[in-house]
Amino acid sequence: MAIETEHDTDFLKQMKLAVFSHKPCWRSAASPSGFATDGGFPFQMRAISEIFAETILVVPVDNRGPAEGESALFGLGLRVSPLTPLRGRGWRRKLAITPWILRNSWGILRQTLKADAVHAPIPGDVGTIGMLSAFVFRKPLLVRHCGNWLVQRTLAERFWRWFMERYAGGRNVMLATGGSTHPPSARNENIQWIFSTSLAELELSNLARQVSGRCGARRLITVSRQEPGKGTDVVIRSLPFVLRRFPDVCLDVVGDGSLLESWRRLATDQGVGRHVVFHGKVGHQRVLQLLRHASLFCYPTSASEGFPKVVLEAMACGLPVLATPVSVLRNLLAGGGGMVVEEVAPERLANLVCACFADEVSWQRMSACAVQTARAFSLERWRDAMASILRVAWEPYAVRG
Repeated sequence: MAIETEHDTDFLKQMKLAVFSHKPCWRSAASPSGFATDGGFPFQMRAISEIFAETILVVPVDNRGPAEGESALFGLGLRVSPLTPLRGRGWRRKLAITPWILRNSWGILRQTLKADAVHAPIPGDVGTIGMLSAFVFRKPLLVRHCGNWLVQRTLAERFWRWFMERYAGGRNVMLATGGSTHPPSARNENIQWIFSTSLAELELSNLARQVSGRCGARRLITVSRQEPGKGTDVVIRSLPFVLRRFPDVCLDVVGDGSLLESWRRLATDQGVGRHVVFHGKVGHQRVLQLLRHASLFCYPTSASEGFPKVVLEAMACGLPVLATPVSVLRNLLAGGGGMVVEEVAPERLANLVCACFADEVSWQRMSACAVQTARAFSLERWRDAMASILRVAWEPYAVRG
């Protein structure tokens, strides 16, 4: 996927950007840069690389990584500066962070000092370190808050919001992933909303051309990390209610996580095991393929969300979306591309599923609206929106060759 840019002569194209991220990466002989990862990160970094002369990704790297579902890390002037892997979760990771910083301090310091500007996606420990390092050395800073800006449950979440509200402005560009009719912060007007996506205009156009009437297929799909609050259990528990009216319904569960085996047992316990296919972790193209063969996307999440890219991917494939009003989801569905699940309850979700299957005219209308909504959120628009913001903020601090 190549993204052309019209901004080849502006001062940003003379700048070197360092991106500090916790995103786990690995070495890959199949990648032009020699490194790969998964999810939407590689697509977004490819887009960002087209804003700058050089983009250095400062990320933890394993010598070996999963080939399944990997996407190459590459872009215009993009290269990877590897850090050692940061392992563990929860308190184990917290205990490991201090020795990890000491081991990687030279690499972090070197890339900060060599860069003309720093981008720090947060939440994440590596992004936080990059953010603070850039702040200390007075580098133009882009912080992109990718979690749910509206909810702070932990000390770290409260710190990130406090830092952004305290220091946004001037050389410090602070963006909150999400969207609303209201600005992100009443305390600092310099914080702006930004959406998130992994689909380029060409891919959106190709997906739109492949949309056809699939309401009769009666195939549900949910895609997420299989973790608490993501709603997979709600979808599985809704199936017995749906099957009473539509006995041929099937469900695709895509993604891995700590609860995947629990959801397999739940499907068996609910007596719907033969109606559920667990795909585990799959690559970007496989996700799109599964979405294209489904007829409804279910996302009854109660977890903290920023701007879930997979919802846009589902809509781009013409799937009406049934989702809870978490973060930006209500706004995304306001265009008619689905229905809001006001109550996270299996029977409530089942009623909406059955209503969609029973009215093909309504399904077709929602499908068309979903495609139209998704096409407004391309990688090109995402890239250009950020570039426009950065030009205004960083012009006084630009390093010109």
